[in-house]
Amino acid sequence: MLGSIYAMIGVALTLSIGVLKFLNFSIPGLFMIGGMSTWVFIRHGMPWPLAGLCALALGAVASLVVERFTWRWMRNAQEFVPLVSSMAFLILFENLAVAYWGSDLQSVPQLFGSADWRVGGLVISIPQLLGLASSVVLIWALSLLLSRTRLGRGLRTIAEDSNTALLLGVDINRIVPLVFVISGLFAALAGVLFALNYRQVHPFMGEALGLKGISAMVVGGMGNIWGAIAGGLIIGMTEALSIRYLGADFVDISVYGLLLLILIVRPTGLFGGLNAGARA
Repeated sequence: MLGSIYAMIGVALTLSIGVLKFLNFSIPGLFMIGGMSTWVFIRHGMPWPLAGLCALALGAVASLVVERFTWRWMRNAQEFVPLVSSMAFLILFENLAVAYWGSDLQSVPQLFGSADWRVGGLVISIPQLLGLASSVVLIWALSLLLSRTRLGRGLRTIAEDSNTALLLGVDINRIVPLVFVISGLFAALAGVLFALNYRQVHPFMGEALGLKGISAMVVGGMGNIWGAIAGGLIIGMTEALSIRYLGADFVDISVYGLLLLILIVRPTGLFGGLNAGARA
């Protein structure tokens, strides 16, 4: 489950960097919006499915705001300018959450009771298993969208060369906001799943998971969607096994040590350079 959350953040980052050559640092903030707003809606008595949908809508709207004031206004500026402005949005989202709800760790109510599947000594949470399945299905659907639809062809054309895309009649100002909406939905959905399954949220929850999402993207191969999900699962399994066998103090050493090792052995990532209809 943790790996699938990293994978969804990695996919959101992959879309931005694969299509727009833009590392969107606001994505951890969109993850936080998904998680925190789910907690807020549930606290006010909203059923959790509706709370999740409203959180996804907020993530999409926030992502459109980022698109309007970073990529659209600053795409002709030097490359670091949109990156820094997206980082400013991350800080803005976090501090708005602190101003409204405080910086304390908040607990999401238990929603599913005891929904565990026991296999020998192994305990599998059914909600977490469903969350993993839904993330895989959504990423598969995104892969089909990119490889088999007119929108996907337009996105791939923009990824190759935005000027050529304009000459071919691709409406960049219409398609690029869709990239941000899809990225925002994936990041917010990761936040919703995290809140529902791990039941803890706070305004800065996106920072650590954002770094793990970037690691998942790099491990899998930048620009490769299925590489992002593979990288997320690898990072999540590494973290879980490190906690089990080495202790919580060794989690970051194991994860980032693995990242460093993969970059030394294969700088393009495990699936970098492969193209099976999975590249953004």
